[in-house]
Amino acid sequence: MSTKNRGKTQVEVKNRRYRLPPDAHFSRDSVSYSAYVCRPLASAGGTRDPMKRNSHSLTRFIFLGMAIGLLVGWLFPDTAVSLRPLSTIFLRLIKSLIAPLIFSTLVVGIAGHGNLRQVGRMGIKALVYFEVVTTLALVVGLIAVNLVKPGVGVNIHTAEQATEIVTKTQTLGEVITHIVPQSVVQAAAEGEVLQIVIFALLFSLGLAALPEEKKKIIVGFCDALAETMFKVTGIVMRYAPVGVGAAIAVTVGHRGLTVLINLGLLILTLYGALAVFLVAVLLPIILIARIPLREFLNVVREPALIAFSTTSSEAALPKAFEALERMGIPRRIVAFVLPTGYSFNLDGSTLYLSLASVFVAQAAGIDMPIGTQILMMFTLMLTSKGVAGVPRASLVILAGTLASFGLPLEGVAVILGVDEILDMGRTTINVVGNCLATVVIARWEKEYPPVPSQA
Repeated sequence: MSTKNRGKTQVEVKNRRYRLPPDAHFSRDSVSYSAYVCRPLASAGGTRDPMKRNSHSLTRFIFLGMAIGLLVGWLFPDTAVSLRPLSTIFLRLIKSLIAPLIFSTLVVGIAGHGNLRQVGRMGIKALVYFEVVTTLALVVGLIAVNLVKPGVGVNIHTAEQATEIVTKTQTLGEVITHIVPQSVVQAAAEGEVLQIVIFALLFSLGLAALPEEKKKIIVGFCDALAETMFKVTGIVMRYAPVGVGAAIAVTVGHRGLTVLINLGLLILTLYGALAVFLVAVLLPIILIARIPLREFLNVVREPALIAFSTTSSEAALPKAFEALERMGIPRRIVAFVLPTGYSFNLDGSTLYLSLASVFVAQAAGIDMPIGTQILMMFTLMLTSKGVAGVPRASLVILAGTLASFGLPLEGVAVILGVDEILDMGRTTINVVGNCLATVVIARWEKEYPPVPSQA
C-alpha cells in the first residue's frame, strides 16, 4: 500500500483497485481506510464485485425462501407450524453474534482512536436526530388513525392475554434503571443491546486511559474478534433463506390468511402510514443529507427482508452492521449509532404505538379529544424509548399507555390477532430508519464523503 496517495484517484490494496475521494490520503497505519471510504472498481473485463454479486444471490434466495414459506403456510398449516424450530435456530444464531460484535467494534472504535470528544459529539447528534424523527413518526401515526378511523365498528372483547401483557409494563424509572447492566454476562445472554453498549463505552473509556503498550494488546484482540465475528456472520447468513422461509410459514400457518380480512382496515392503515413515513420523512432526509439513494437501498435490502420475515430487529443487526461498513461508514460510527438506535430510534414501533392507542379508543367507542391525543403522544415519546428490538415488545408499551389513559386493555387482545402481520411492517421500518440514522450521523460527522462516480 502506498504511503503517499494524495492526488491519486485509484489505489491498489491486496491486488484490488479502489477509487478514492479527491482529498484521500492514508498510510500503512490506517489499516481499514479502504474499507471505510474506497469503492472497488470493476475489472477490465467488466466483472462485478464479488461481494455485491454474493449479496444479490443471497437476496434472491431469501425471496425464494419467503415465497416457499408462504405457500407451505397456506397449503399445509399444520406442517408449517411444526417448522418453528428452523426459524428459532436462525434467530438464536443471529442473537449469539450481537454481544461480541457490538463490544469488539465499539472498543476498537473508541479506545483504538482515542477521540473521546467525538464520541460525545456523536451521542448528542444521534439523540437529537432520534427524537426529531420518532416524533414525526408519532405525528404520522396520529394523522393516519384520525383520517381512516380503522377502529370504528370493531368489537372489543376480553382476553387473559391482555392482562398478562399489562403486568409486564415498566415505569419510566424502571426503564432508565434497566439501561445500566448489573452483569455484562447477563446482558449478553438476554440480548440487552443498550446494556452491552453502555458496558462497552465504560470499558473503552477505561482502556483509553491505559498506557499505549498495554492498550494496544486489548485493542488488537478486539480488532481480531470483530473481524472474526463478521466472518461468522457471513457463515450464519447462508442459513438465512431457510430460517426466513420457516418464519413466514409459521406465521401464515398459525394465523391463516383469513386474518387479513378481519381487522384488514387496521393492517392497511398501518402499512399506508409506514409508506407515507418512508416517502414524507425518510426520503427527504436522504435527499437533504445527499445520500446516494440506490446505494442505500442496496445496503438495507437484505437487513429489511430479514426484519420483515422474522419480526425481529435484532435478527437484522449483524447483516446491517456488515452492509453499512461495506457502504463506507466507519466502523466506530456504525458500532455506536446502530445499536443505540435500537432503543431510541424505533420509528416503525413509535408510529404503530400512536396509531394503535387511538384505534383502541375508537373500537371502544371513546371520543378522545385532540388535546388528549397530543398528551398521549408526549407520553409515548418517553415510554417508546424502552421498546426493545425483539418481537412484539411494542405490545407491552401499548398496554401501559392504555392503562395510563383509562382505555380498555381488551383492545390489546383485539390487536393480538393480527400483531404478527403488523410487526413485520413496523420492524422493517425500524431497521431501515436505524440504517439511515447511521449514515446521516456519519455524513454529519463528515466521515462519509461523496465519492466521484466511476469513469
